[in-house]
Amino acid sequence: MTASKPAKRPVHGVLLLDKPLELSSNRALQTARWCFHAEKAGHTGVLDPLATGLLPVCLGEATKFSAYLLDADKGYTATVQFGHNSSTGDSEGELTAIGPVTFDQTQLLAALAQLTGPIEQVPPMYSALKHQGKALYAYAREGITIERKPRSVVIHRLQLLAFDGQQAVLDVQCSKGTYVRTLAEDLGRILGCGAYLTGLRRTRTGGFDLADAITLDALEALSPEARLATLLPVDVLVSHLPAHGLDEVEVQKICHGQPVHLAEKGAIITGCRLYDPHQRFVGLGRMRADGLLWPDRLLAFTPPAA
Repeated sequence: MTASKPAKRPVHGVLLLDKPLELSSNRALQTARWCFHAEKAGHTGVLDPLATGLLPVCLGEATKFSAYLLDADKGYTATVQFGHNSSTGDSEGELTAIGPVTFDQTQLLAALAQLTGPIEQVPPMYSALKHQGKALYAYAREGITIERKPRSVVIHRLQLLAFDGQQAVLDVQCSKGTYVRTLAEDLGRILGCGAYLTGLRRTRTGGFDLADAITLDALEALSPEARLATLLPVDVLVSHLPAHGLDEVEVQKICHGQPVHLAEKGAIITGCRLYDPHQRFVGLGRMRADGLLWPDRLLAFTPPAA
């Protein structure tokens, strides 16, 4: 007689996961979900199998607010190899020798400065972007190249951490939508010798830091109670938004889709955190200039008392 699978249960919160090498983001997500036997889970931005590092996993009601991390700035430690281009932009692709590595560190720093600030990037063919409902990497594997329009991104910081004459380690702080593989290729183009990415580790997403993340091995070694203790509350995903307290009557109105009147008029706030009298997170609301606060995105469960 085979043992039955553990029943899925409602689990709500945010897990900061340190994704290992050679594991897809979806596989890491499903493993974390299994650890909690959670009914619902989603991640907040894909990491390639060859990339490691911070992967926030949203469980339960936290998935309603995951878009706020998708739009957040990111941070990476990137290792770039010079002298070759790669068909995929990283070490998985076919390498082509471009030219000798003859630049010095001063020239490298000048090239990094050219790629700092607002720049245009052409998304790589080996990416999950869709064309006519099909991922670009699927076309690339068939030998088909699709024309891609440049995208505007912002490189907030591009700092040299190490350089041995052939390989550089960079600290990259960038806006959403940045392809670090493309950044490496552009760096190689500027320096005239080609370049590709050999290592990528995400260190930051929004206000979250890799130092606070847990590995899958460490998570699996914990007891069920200790695993739950690793979860951050749902409202950490929207902690950058202003907060507004509600009384019991207002909570009832908001939870039934009705607006509540504010003491002051004139303020227009597209998103604010709502809390009940016990300081429990209720969801998000929108303040209008006419003095009405409308519900926007609410939790479907009653959070535990603080």
